[in-house]
Amino acid sequence: MKKYIVLAVLFVFPLVVYLFFASGVNHFAKLPVLTQHVEEIGQYADVQFADRISVLGFFGNELQDKKGLALNLNQKIYKRFYQFSDFQFVIALPKGTEDQAEKLKEELAGSTGTDMSRWVFVFLLPDQLKAVFNSLYLPISLDQNDASPYVFIIDREANLRGRDDDDFIGYDARSVADINNNMVDDVKVILAEYRLALKKYNQKADR
Repeated sequence: MKKYIVLAVLFVFPLVVYLFFASGVNHFAKLPVLTQHVEEIGQYADVQFADRISVLGFFGNELQDKKGLALNLNQKIYKRFYQFSDFQFVIALPKGTEDQAEKLKEELAGSTGTDMSRWVFVFLLPDQLKAVFNSLYLPISLDQNDASPYVFIIDREANLRGRDDDDFIGYDARSVADINNNMVDDVKVILAEYRLALKKYNQKADR
């Protein structure tokens, strides 16, 4: 009997622990709200956070420098989730970068053959860019080119969502590991959260 107990401890318990951590802690809870009521980008442009699940990015005025980030996000996140009707990418850029943005979008579309209609570039004045970014209330700033390597998840109520770790400041688009191991998991969680809420609402409406 002792032999079987020892075998269970040595082999079964580690497997259970591995499966728990491999599946991601955020599968077992809602994705935390970090900041409520981020500045609504819809007051500056024809796209809005309300009633959408958005990935928000700030690529600055040198878009070729952000091509690697864009490719990471396009391949790992956008291509995987863009068919959800309420999902969108919103990339806030300084006015004057329209031609660069169009070229980058064409390159992204060509690299994957994906419909890019839910990848939206928004062109803002410097104070508007800073107003949206600062409303995230994170301990980071835009660089001298009005850019950041981090991207953010904004929910349908225009709240910033993410991990409540002390060192969380967004998802680092330079890091394939961060996108693969953290952001993919968190986008799944928030989409599942809203699908579950919609299912419950529809069940109540049918009664």
